[in-house]
Amino acid sequence: MSSYQVIAKKFRPQKFSEVFEQEAIVQTIKNAIRLEKVGHAYLFCGTRGTGKTTLARIFAKAMNCENLTPESDPCNICSSCNEITSGHSLDVIEIDGASNRGIDDIRNLNETVGYAAANGHYKIYIIDEVHMLTKEAFNALLKTLEEPPSHVIFFFATTEPHKVLPTILSRCQRFDLRRITPEKIHSKLSSIVKQLEVVVEPDALNLIASHAEGSLRDAESLLDQLLCYEEPPITLEHAIKNLGIVSTDLFFKLDEAVKHRDFGAAFSLSETIYQTGCHLQHFFESLTNHFRTIALTQMGDKPLHAEYTASAKSYTKHHTLEILDYLIDALEKAQRTPFKRIHLEVALLHIIRGSQKIPLESLVERLENLKNQVPTPALRETPPQKPIPEPVTKPIKDEPPPKPTEEKAPPTAQETAPVEELPFFPETLPAATPKKPSPVLAVPTAPKANIQQKIKHEQVMRFASIELNGSLKPI
Repeated sequence: MSSYQVIAKKFRPQKFSEVFEQEAIVQTIKNAIRLEKVGHAYLFCGTRGTGKTTLARIFAKAMNCENLTPESDPCNICSSCNEITSGHSLDVIEIDGASNRGIDDIRNLNETVGYAAANGHYKIYIIDEVHMLTKEAFNALLKTLEEPPSHVIFFFATTEPHKVLPTILSRCQRFDLRRITPEKIHSKLSSIVKQLEVVVEPDALNLIASHAEGSLRDAESLLDQLLCYEEPPITLEHAIKNLGIVSTDLFFKLDEAVKHRDFGAAFSLSETIYQTGCHLQHFFESLTNHFRTIALTQMGDKPLHAEYTASAKSYTKHHTLEILDYLIDALEKAQRTPFKRIHLEVALLHIIRGSQKIPLESLVERLENLKNQVPTPALRETPPQKPIPEPVTKPIKDEPPPKPTEEKAPPTAQETAPVEELPFFPETLPAATPKKPSPVLAVPTAPKANIQQKIKHEQVMRFASIELNGSLKPI
């Protein structure tokens, strides 16, 4: 039985021109080789499957290649290139930072740095996942990394550059590799399929490219898995079943339920998802990507599937953004909740019910339109109130002087008794001698200062009541 070589290893780039989506980095490296300005340490950062270790190997081959091309690409024919490609070169030493992370491993590296290269011009150390080294190991590497021998070059690769010590970063030329676009991944997969002479539908390749999340190695591994699932030709249905991806038809059914406000569809869709055995986390990720595509369609982008044009009309832009915001929170909660199915059904019901909600911005806009359309009625003029007539007191008419009477005898002792000794009954009091009244009766008023003092006292007492009782009570 012949040994099988996986697609990711069989079709690994062997030249700078075969590296995808890293044109700026490739151009910098090629110019450094052409101008003989190669540094002593390089750090390649980026997500998985973007070509960090591949770039380091191609760079190492170019530095020791015997027949370098005018484009600064390795020839891949000489003995040095073949040894590096097969991994048997004595001049290119690859170290796994996860398993050789201690200070003793770095001490052994420092002891071998002084030896010259066996066959090529340079002795190259490639340390993969360099962020796994301990702090002590990094410190042991500092002196060698700062002033290595002229024939030594270090290549570091990591997916987490923030874990590398700043003292190491300052001694390296850093290159950040970006994710590979789905279009580039699709073109690479199409080239691989042609070389393998197998038939795979373009929609299946598009699905793999979008599912790889910018990693070419992941896409190649998925294609390798798909070729083992079914005999060619490979269709989109084969890719959906093999990769465990939720069919887009399920999402379009949800769009129809939103359009017709069919709340019962949430439970039937949940039953279908559980019967297919789809992972809940993956379903929420696919659903979020579905509404992202709807949002892009509403913004004017052309979707891959024509059905998205009709689905985008079932939602408003505000509704789509609200659903995306809700799904991000639901995706996080789905990892912790023990009630997976109920959480899924509630999420679907929330999406269907959200079509009935009126956004606050729309309500404000409607009120403004109503305000502009309806004229403001003129204020009615209130009739002037008649002044209240002031009470007029009639002056008491002067009585005629009393007639002269005869002289009376002097009053007796009983008649001259003091008034206070009499009982206090108004009807028993003697009539006072009438005096000449003033023309207008004057009402006595309290001084102004006393009124203000009384009002101030009442306010203080009311606030004290609030402080004590917690409510405003009359005093």
